[in-house]
Amino acid sequence: EKAASKKKKKKKKKKGGKGNVQQTDPPSIPVCELYPNGTFPEGQIMEYEQDFNTFRTTSEEMRERDRLEINVYNDIRQAAEVHRQVRQHMQKVIKPGIKLIDMCETLEGLSRKLINENGLQASIAFPTGCSLNYVAAHYTPNSGDNTVLSYDDVMKIDFGTQINGRIIDSAFTVAFNPMFDPLLEASKDATNTGIKEAGIDVRLCDVGEAIQEVMESYEVEINGKTHQVKSIRNLTGHSIAPYQIHAGKSVPIVKGGEATKMEEGEFFAIETFGSTGKGYIREDLECSHYMKDFYAGHVPLRLPRAKQLLGVIDRNFGTLAFCRRFLDRLGETKYLMALKNLCDSGIITPYPPLCDNKGSYVAQYEHTILLRPTCKEVLSRGDDYDCAVWSGGLLPSIKEGRVVGRKEMHSFVAGTSLNFVGTKRLTYASEVKQFANNNSPALFPPASVRE
Repeated sequence: EKAASKKKKKKKKKKGGKGNVQQTDPPSIPVCELYPNGTFPEGQIMEYEQDFNTFRTTSEEMRERDRLEINVYNDIRQAAEVHRQVRQHMQKVIKPGIKLIDMCETLEGLSRKLINENGLQASIAFPTGCSLNYVAAHYTPNSGDNTVLSYDDVMKIDFGTQINGRIIDSAFTVAFNPMFDPLLEASKDATNTGIKEAGIDVRLCDVGEAIQEVMESYEVEINGKTHQVKSIRNLTGHSIAPYQIHAGKSVPIVKGGEATKMEEGEFFAIETFGSTGKGYIREDLECSHYMKDFYAGHVPLRLPRAKQLLGVIDRNFGTLAFCRRFLDRLGETKYLMALKNLCDSGIITPYPPLCDNKGSYVAQYEHTILLRPTCKEVLSRGDDYDCAVWSGGLLPSIKEGRVVGRKEMHSFVAGTSLNFVGTKRLTYASEVKQFANNNSPALFPPASVRE
């Protein structure tokens, strides 16, 4: 009888194991506990478009190179899953009337919890950007900033997560007034075009040219006035390295950029900024973002407070970006003079807000991609503000989802073929619609393909 009861107890323990853990709402369980075997979900897998890269899909040598990097892939995929879960929850929370400082602190608290924050091994990668309207990037509220989100604002949410220095950098735009929809669509479409064009041995200038062509094909009517959407010519995407958010290569969003090539194994943040203004930014407003220079050597500091502050920055952020709120959270006070001294010494670089002309509106979308030996992985792709089929002929997978919106049909009408995994090749809009009608209960949400 004792043996039987012991056996029964063992069985119960197995049934309630960590593998059955489900995320709560709002999310509160670290992502590492949701995947106890340490294998995290892949991003969106895309084959390389270029003829000179087609051999990579089936090459055994390339597959072996892929296998050797599995630990790196798992780190970055864990960071990506945290990013997805945080932003999906925040999209339910962000409403007109919310104070930006409260929104940022909620988002950052959630990120810290889900990534199971552990010093520089697992943390937020940079402060939450929540730039409004004509401000394109690098704005987060400092302590005492009581800015409130309004119905007519266009807000860019840009935040990052990192595991062992492997950074996910992804952004999206929130606008409640449908008047701004074409502006958001332009940036989203341009970002997806940049992702499609990216690949091993592709020249960065070619990616920029393709992005600009798509971005500037859009117009938006705001309060009765029609604006052509412009790519902001002095903002770019960038390569990413361990603990280095800007790793040296820039991905332009206009034609005429550098002819440097993308290389195997590199991480890139493909981001685009569409503006109704001049399409050129300048630094303005109060600074909130700072980052230690990745290549800063030893610099003698005469101010004891500056030395002490540098120690705090080294221990908590290393070469990752931080903001004043992060220093406040660590209990630092009266640090502005010391921080200025570190900036003047060249150890810390300030990153003030980047602004187009006042009265204009800027939208941004961004994803982190990895150029794997066998394929391209869009690490930060999710099903929250993305769809699986975009104009431009990206290859979708039925597993990923659906065809959404009128713009997405343009490429089909032009005869761009789309390969649905496990099905025949579909070429025109009518075929896609027919396919959707035949399979909609299983594969498509209701009314997911529409005129």
